[in-house]
Amino acid sequence: MAGAASLPPNIGDMSGAVGAWNWDIASRLLVADARFASLYGLDPAAAAAGLPASAFFEPVLEQDRLRLRIAVAGALRGAEVFARDYRVLLDGEVRWVSARGRTYFDATDTPTRFAGKLTDITEQKRLEERLRIAQTAGGVGSFEYLSGYGTADVSDEFCRLLGLHTARSLPVRTINSVVHPDDPPIIQGRDGSGALGTAFHEFRIQRADTGEERWLASRGEYRPADRGGVSFIGVIYDITASKRSEAALRLLTETLEERVEARTQERDRIWNLSGDLLNIIEPDGTQRAVNPAWKRVLGHEEAELVGRSMECLIHADDLPLARTRLEALARGEPVAAFDTRLLAKDGSHRWINWTGMSDGETIYGIGRDVTQRKLLEEQLRHSQKMEAVGQLTGGLAHDFNNMLTGVMGGIDMARMLLAQGRLEDVDRLLEASMQSGQRAAALTHRLLAFSRRQALDNQPLDVGSLIGSMQELLRRTLGEQVELHIDTPSELWTTLADESQLESAILNLAINARDAMPDGGRLTIAARNASLSEADLAGSDQAQAGEFVEILVTDTGLGMPPEVLAKAFDPFYTTKPVGQGTGLGLSMIYGFVQQSRGHVAIESQEGRGTKIRLYLPRHDGGSEGEATPEMPTAITGSGEIVLVVEDDPAVLRLMLDALRELGYRTIETASGKEAVPILQSRRHLDLLISDVGLPGLNGRQIAEIARQIRPNMPVLLMTAYTRDAGDPAGFVAPGIEVMQKPFSIDQLGRRVTRILRSPHGNSSAGVG
Repeated sequence: MAGAASLPPNIGDMSGAVGAWNWDIASRLLVADARFASLYGLDPAAAAAGLPASAFFEPVLEQDRLRLRIAVAGALRGAEVFARDYRVLLDGEVRWVSARGRTYFDATDTPTRFAGKLTDITEQKRLEERLRIAQTAGGVGSFEYLSGYGTADVSDEFCRLLGLHTARSLPVRTINSVVHPDDPPIIQGRDGSGALGTAFHEFRIQRADTGEERWLASRGEYRPADRGGVSFIGVIYDITASKRSEAALRLLTETLEERVEARTQERDRIWNLSGDLLNIIEPDGTQRAVNPAWKRVLGHEEAELVGRSMECLIHADDLPLARTRLEALARGEPVAAFDTRLLAKDGSHRWINWTGMSDGETIYGIGRDVTQRKLLEEQLRHSQKMEAVGQLTGGLAHDFNNMLTGVMGGIDMARMLLAQGRLEDVDRLLEASMQSGQRAAALTHRLLAFSRRQALDNQPLDVGSLIGSMQELLRRTLGEQVELHIDTPSELWTTLADESQLESAILNLAINARDAMPDGGRLTIAARNASLSEADLAGSDQAQAGEFVEILVTDTGLGMPPEVLAKAFDPFYTTKPVGQGTGLGLSMIYGFVQQSRGHVAIESQEGRGTKIRLYLPRHDGGSEGEATPEMPTAITGSGEIVLVVEDDPAVLRLMLDALRELGYRTIETASGKEAVPILQSRRHLDLLISDVGLPGLNGRQIAEIARQIRPNMPVLLMTAYTRDAGDPAGFVAPGIEVMQKPFSIDQLGRRVTRILRSPHGNSSAGVG
């Protein structure tokens, strides 16, 4: 029983403020570590020795206890995945915790234990609530948009300002539909070609619920996104009152002399009651008049301001901007929406958003206090940054820890069996470790795919032939319940793409379609020639108008509701249970097609199936260089000399051992600084193999130096990740090849043999 109740090894090693538990289902004995005991208010020694299973529910707040019991009961009855956030009461204080676990089964598929981890998320919950309250109180709505996607993440206050039903995510088309047709849209997608940095604009809307016209302002920041494209994060807020004040002030200044007496009272009422700062200044910045709002907002008396230059109040860092705008106003140019910090009476600074206009030698200014909005923007940026980092690291840690457990566990078991002289199971354990390592490599490829940083081997490709060659594989994958139909006309254009990546994309789409048709159905894979205009490609970052080969994958499955369809291509988004999907499949396909300068479109309705269209650019038929030689069957050398440049000692040692084992002679270097003198020497070299990501001279620079000194010597570059390697056509010259890490010894041997046998594989006896 003690063995059954002990903590599983992968649970006990959790890092950070995370506690672990293990519930033996048969004995109803709960074992937990010290961190779990602390989160639950239990005695650590008692928790480690084992407690009745009821201890799992005792500190749980009564309002959450029933839902937790139902969730745990489901897990104990065999549901593998368990995830629940709930509150616990410790010493009179309510704390939020997040429980994530799973059920483990024995060889007969009987549930044996229920284990997982517990995390204190109280601060996260408090931050979310504070941010929600602050946005509501300040009348500020937030949004985040990533170029290339059709949706934006929005806050509740964002939806309320537009008169839309509250939602976490909204289609960009829906958001922009409420904007006046003569005004710029709220979400303005950029593909990276526009200027980055802060952006501001004003616009009118017709509220979706009441039809009322309101003035809103949008302020945000364009910056490069971690996974490619451009991220636009910002806020919107209502400026109707300010606009009305501005319009009224403009009206007053148009015919001031004619309406002085008739409108004096009205003007004074606006001047005195306005919550915005109003002032009249000279071209040199001297203030001629200020309204009472200056006293309310900044604490300064009118006598302290009139006759003095505004520069004495402006923060030193904002003076250059303020002077530039004042010079523009002096030239008669209107100036809108620039922010400066003004010194208040108490020594603090307030952020003021200015709009100005000039009339002859007189300048009229309107300033709105936006200090609260500035604070909210900073809170929003921090919250979104932490959320993105947590989502990425959490997903990667889960998958990589599982894979590393397979690798390390298999190696440890193999070493144990070797020490005992039991050799019969060693191959099986090493093969299991290799499979786990290959899964980890596949995950990194998927990560690079959705971020558009994978190394593509683009070649002229006959899509019809490729789909035809996949029929047998697709039929075996889909099973007997799904009917497969292929429609590829003979007159298809040739496209330029990576064959293996396209095969993987089609297979991924077929598997998704199969999962969406649990009771069977029909899957159609068709291809045709298509021409797309700039309007058709409005949502694409890379594609340009022209001719494409369209691949259409259609299923008769369950389809997607709008909220799922809106996030279909988002990385790490999946509707499958934990452990059954990484959420990288469709985002990987999206990244591959965009990186290939193509376009992706998706249509789906609940109950009516899904259509996904992949557009790959037509190949113009130009020469792509000499044909790639067939992969050799023999992978052994005959004493050729290979110069290896690798800064990782473990990888370098593995490369040297492998090449020598394959029959090659090697010269080892750890940097370009060591490699260049050898390249410049008279030593005979047959091949240069270099890592791309080296300190100092990188692999590409070493390759260029090598080709200048020894123009006939082939080069093989290895890359685990590099921005430039994503497009090999623009990354390497003829005679230089790129190989993606990680790779097997067999793959290395075959690639080296092929290079040395190719026309570019002539040896270089010395300096050329």
